[in-house]
This record gives sequence, structure tokens and C-alpha cells, in this order.
Amino acid sequence: MRSNNTLWRWLALIFVLSFGVLGYLGYQIYLTAPPIPQKVVSTDGQVLFTGEQIQKGQQVWLAAGGQQQGSVWGHGAYVAPDWSADWLHREAVALQTLRAKAIVSDPSALKPAERGAVDAAVKDEMRRNTYDAATGAVSVSPVRAQAIREVTDHYTGLFGNAASLSKLREQYAMRDGTVPDAAERQALSAFFFWSAWAAGTDRPNDPGISYTSNWPHEPLIGNTMTASAAMWSVASVILLLAGIAALLWLHGAGKHEEEAVPPKSDPLAGAKATPSMKATRKYFFVVIGLMLLQIAMGAITAHYAVEGQSFFGLPIGDLLPYVTSRTIHTQVGIFWIATAWLATGLYIAPLLGGKEPKLQKLGVDVLFWALIAIVVGSTATGWLGTLQHRGVDFAFWLGNQGLEFTSMGRVWQILLFIGLLFWAFLLGRALWPALTKPSESRGLIAMVFLSAVCIGGFYSTSLTWGQNTHYSMVEYWRWWLVHLWVEGFFEVFATAVIALIFTKLGLVRAESANRAIIAETIVFLFGGILGTLHHLYWTGTPVSVIAVGAVFSALEVVPLTLIGLEALQTWKRSQGIAWLNAYKWPTLCFVAVGFWNTVGAGLLGFAINPPASLYYVQGLNMTAAHGHAALFGVYGMLGIGLMLFCLRGLYARHLHADGWIKPAFWSLNIGLAMMVFMSLLPAGIYQAYAAITKGLWFARSPEVIHSGVMETLVWLRVPGDIVFAIGAVLLGVYALKLLRRDTSPQGVATGEMASVTR
Repeated sequence: MRSNNTLWRWLALIFVLSFGVLGYLGYQIYLTAPPIPQKVVSTDGQVLFTGEQIQKGQQVWLAAGGQQQGSVWGHGAYVAPDWSADWLHREAVALQTLRAKAIVSDPSALKPAERGAVDAAVKDEMRRNTYDAATGAVSVSPVRAQAIREVTDHYTGLFGNAASLSKLREQYAMRDGTVPDAAERQALSAFFFWSAWAAGTDRPNDPGISYTSNWPHEPLIGNTMTASAAMWSVASVILLLAGIAALLWLHGAGKHEEEAVPPKSDPLAGAKATPSMKATRKYFFVVIGLMLLQIAMGAITAHYAVEGQSFFGLPIGDLLPYVTSRTIHTQVGIFWIATAWLATGLYIAPLLGGKEPKLQKLGVDVLFWALIAIVVGSTATGWLGTLQHRGVDFAFWLGNQGLEFTSMGRVWQILLFIGLLFWAFLLGRALWPALTKPSESRGLIAMVFLSAVCIGGFYSTSLTWGQNTHYSMVEYWRWWLVHLWVEGFFEVFATAVIALIFTKLGLVRAESANRAIIAETIVFLFGGILGTLHHLYWTGTPVSVIAVGAVFSALEVVPLTLIGLEALQTWKRSQGIAWLNAYKWPTLCFVAVGFWNTVGAGLLGFAINPPASLYYVQGLNMTAAHGHAALFGVYGMLGIGLMLFCLRGLYARHLHADGWIKPAFWSLNIGLAMMVFMSLLPAGIYQAYAAITKGLWFARSPEVIHSGVMETLVWLRVPGDIVFAIGAVLLGVYALKLLRRDTSPQGVATGEMASVTR
């Protein structure tokens, strides 16, 4: 007990100190973020853009799809360009051409010395910071002003209806008239200019380093990787190896406690499912329905990389544009995984607490229909807002905010926040008897409840930015939600719930599990909280973010190796126990979680996390490979495993057609592996070579995206998609078979489905 208390104190200390540092660095980001000038003017007095246009342009871009249609500073979708990198390259080329024409009429006739002089002049002009804090103005030469106008004309035509750019719009999977209003297209260009200006202009008193630490790679203006990015990458690799070695050494050298002796019969066989536990059944059917919807939207979205506005020749782009299909694909993935977890918490809470709180079933039912309303409502309003160009206010409040994984309108975010707090309340009131009664499992139960409170409470970070918030700060707060959910509190909730299940089944000793979970949570949060910063290297943040992010994101990988080993060991201990066959597939899902934690989150995650790697691959398919393997492989498989465990107790044994689960399990895992390693990862490596040799603009250009190699790799995703989809359909068949009428003697006598937890 004394040992556990010490671990809890260390956990509290790590929690407070880590968030203190994260908050302090957030304040530094606020102070040093790229300034938004009041105006951009040429030295001959012509105003090109105003500060109001830049801020309005940010809203216009987000309302038009934002991170679901290309990206800015590397965060977003992959078919359209990264607009900041694209503008930067187009402006540099236009400026080179104009300066060359001032020497000779045909730029190709320049002599080597003249070409060198032009290149040097372009680099000097674009890197020189002309922002005047006193007047709030950025000044440019008349010739650069002309280059800016030429690039502006390109973007106003692209986001409008220019016939000459219709082919490019198709390659970018954009609709005609993406931004119908001419003034808004001008504002959009202002925002793209500003994002590129921040990426190429030196910071004050820091020559050679732009506001985005020289991201993206753009040789024309001297944007190359900084020395600090290289040095901290080396440090992160050393820390990773040292961390894994230390953890394995401590794990191996530590006192090995006596293994639990599994009981001779199912310890949960006599547990009765309460009314609120039975009310969670409908959640799990919705989980499978949403999973199938996500897969369908993923297939359409991936195909748009080949046919920008059609699906195998069907012209569906006007009804279901890329922006909408990708938004649904990413958002519904979060929805179904979260629903599986919420339902599991509601299912196990009365089981652990020992009794059914008053009106608990009513609360579970109300929460279910509230979540359905949020999912359907946010999807419908986001879709209609995109199709009908409802404008920036509608997009922010009700439609599609244009931010990846947090795209739903603010009204829906507020409602979801309330729903998550209500879930934590329902969970807490059911767990309260177990939390107040001393027991060996109380520490585990407390960890489940605390992580649930954090999952609900930290969703409030999605409410921190407004329509006029600086883009650097929007990204800072967005990653508080996405990263701290996924690589922080989700990890804690997952490991605690799995440990509780194994403890209840008698496979793990409660005392050992208590200590292990607290210790693992310390390691999770020690790396995970400050590891948030690896998403923010290039979003207008100070160099200190690179240092802290590189170090702690490396440490995130360390506990993942241990999880994989523990899951495998638990599975091995369960072999040969007859009654455990009923839990074979939930347990194998947890083993799969350990595998994908190591491969998807660990190996593929660390492949892109060091600054030296992310400098070249941010915004490329390397990120998609990591995202698919980690999000579905870890959290998706965990959600499926938890669902199978709960369904085992909600329906009679003979109703479970386990023969359907085996092919479903292997199809999902093999399909995911095919998708990642046959398509996404090779595509990311191919793009990385293009980014390293020529620049990010080239890696995201139609020349690469629609090259024979890339389109072949897109087609190679089809076999994996099919195998994966078959797995989801088989899982659906298994669930539907549970709805057969129970004609067993017990079922006939009670007039209901089986009510025992198996």
C-alpha cells in the first residue's frame, strides 16, 4: 500500500509539472507567433492585402474545407497541395522570372553568373523580414508585388471557376466554385500569402531561421533543415534507445511477483446484467454501423486521389465532394471508437460497483439518443454547409470547421462536451460503491474513473479557439485535444480497462495490476503530455518547442514496447483453460492492440516524429500510414475487443456465432496491414524522396500525386480495403446473429435474452 501511495504521488507530480511546462510553452508560442500585419504594401505605396483580409482568409479557407482540402503548415489532407508550400514556391518562381526578364527577354538565355545573381536576389528578398512593428506593415518591392499578384490570380481562379484551371481542380479533388465570392477569394489568397511569408521570412534577430523553423523544404529561398532540428533528432534517437533499455532492464531486474492462478470456472458466470447494462446493447450495434460507414467513406476518399471528382466513373463529386467524404471518414472513426469505449464503461460500471444506481438505465438511454443526435446532426449540417456554401459563420457554429478530427461546428462540440461529462457522471455514480470501499481493485477502478473524467474534461480544449484566433494557437489547442486524448488519456483508460478485465477473469493479480497500471500511467504521461509538441514543430512556434517535443515524443514509444510484451504474456497464460475459450477473441483483440501499439504507434510513429524526419515528411502519406495503423490498430481493435467482451455478457452463450469472429478478426488485421504496407507507407516513402530532393511543393504536386507510381500505389490499396471491409461485414453478421430469438429453456422461462455475464 505504501508503494502504491508513492506511485500516486509521482503520478500527480508528473501530471502537474508536465502541464505546467506545456502551458508555459503555449504562452511562448502566443508571444512569438508570426505577426499578422495590418497591411502588406509595395514600396511604391500600393496595398496588396490588409490584416482583416488575412484573418478573414483563414476563416474562408476553413469554411471551404480547410484541413480536409489540402493543408497549411503541413496539417491536413494529402491530395490537394500544402497551400503554404505551394504559394511559397509559386511566388519564388514568379519573382525569379520577373527579375530574369529585367535582364533578358528570354529567362532561359541567362548566363550562369546572371542566373546566380537572380537566384541570390530572390533568396535575399524573400528571406528579409520587412515587418515594421511600429506601423504593422510588411513592405515588398514593386517587382515582388507583381509576383504576389500573379500568384493571387492563380488562387482566385483555382478556387473560382476559371476554365483554364479545371483540370488542376480535378487533380486536387476540388469542386468548381469552391469559394464563390470574389472578395472571399481575395481574402483567401491573403491568408495563403501570410502562411507562406511566415514560412520563408527570417525571425527577428534570428537570421537563417523562419517563423516555421525553415519548414517547408524549399531550396529556391534557402529553406533547409536547421541545425537544432538535426541535433535534437540525434538526441531523441539516443533517448529512445536509452529509455527502452532502461525500461526493459528495470522490468527484468525487478521483483517478479507470483503469477495469478486462474480459477477453474468462469468467475463472471453468475453475474446478472442489470437494466442499464442491457441498455448498452444498442451502442454496440451503432459501433458496427459507424465502422461500416467509415470504411465506405474511406474507400471513396482514397479513390478521389485517382479520379478527383468521380468514383469509378460515377460523377458523385457534386453530391459527395472530397471535403465531405474525408470529413465523415475521419470524424466517424473517432465517433465509433469513442462509442465503443463509452458503452464499455457504462457496461462494466454496475458490474464493478455491485449495484444499479437509481435511474441509471434512463441515463444510459438519454445519453445514447443524445450521441445519435450529435453524430447525425453534425454530419448533416457539415455536408449541407459545404454543398450550399453557407459561409464562415455557419461553418464555425454548425457546419464543418475545417479542422482535422475536430471538424464539427461549435454548437455540436458544446453538446458533445456536455454528453461526455454526463457519461463521466453516469460512470462515477455506478462506480462510487467500489471507489469508496477498500479492495485490491480500487486503484484500477480509480484509474478508469480518473481517465474517463480527463477524456470528458479535456474535450473542453476544443472550445478554446474562436473564429479570429491566431492559426498557431488554433493548432496548439487542437493538438491538446487530439494528442492528449489519443496518446494520453485514451492509453490510460485502455490499459486500466484491460487490466480490470484480466483481473476479474483471474488472469492477473489485482495487487500487481494496481502497481503496474500506476507505473505505466506515469511513463505514458511523462512522454505523452509534452510529446504533444512534436505536432507543433513547424506551426510558427519557437525553437524550444523542437527541443522539448523531440525529447518527449521519443519517450512516448518506450511504454508501447512493454504493453506488447504484457499482452502476449497474458495470452500465453490463458492457454489450456477451457472456460476461457469464451473470451478468446476479446483477448486476441487485446493482443492485436499490443502488436499495433508497437508497430503502428511505436515504429511508424517514431519514423516520423524526430524533427529531421518530420521536416521532410510532414503532410505526406508517411503520416497517413502511422495514423491508420495506430488509430484503428490500437484504438479500433481495442474498441472491438471491449465490444466483444461486453456482448459476451449481454447475450446467451449459444447465440454467439464465434465462427464468424475468427475470419472477421484476421480480415481486419490482415487488411489493415495490406493497406499500410502495400500502399500508404510506400507512397509516403516515394513522396519523401521527392520532398528531400526538390521540396515539399513537388511531393504534393500533381506531377507526383498523379504520377504512374502514386496512382498504382493507390490502386494497390484496393485489395487491403476489400479484405478489411470483409472483416467489418463479418463482424456485422456476427452481431446480427445475436438478435435471433432465444429459444433456450432459460430464455423461454425469463422471456428475454440471456442476462448473465460470461
